[in-house]
Amino acid sequence: MPYNEFLADRVSQFLKEKNVNFFEKKMFGGLCFMVDDKMCVGVNRDEIMARINPDIYQVSLTRKGCKEMNFTGRPMKGFVFLTEEATDLDEDLHHWLNLALEYNPLAKSSKKKTSKN
Repeated sequence: MPYNEFLADRVSQFLKEKNVNFFEKKMFGGLCFMVDDKMCVGVNRDEIMARINPDIYQVSLTRKGCKEMNFTGRPMKGFVFLTEEATDLDEDLHHWLNLALEYNPLAKSSKKKTSKN
């Protein structure tokens, strides 16, 4: 199933209204929003994938519609999936997007892969 384009448009509109410099990149079978060349948030099917501060990760998991991100068989600390229950209302979606934006300057960039010739 492709990513939810309506949800992606909501994320894009929020970032534009905040004057955030970002670009979109297809990753993980969905669409990621890159801020400062780092994955900030993404849309995967009908869920938001957010990169938040690992210091608030455990507390965040107790909020409605927030669950651990688990692609590899073990959770990725600091990355969460947000169901419709956590993002249906603009106020709730904006809360999570703001958390991701707040953490983005502290997040480490993934290492660029270089090809060996």
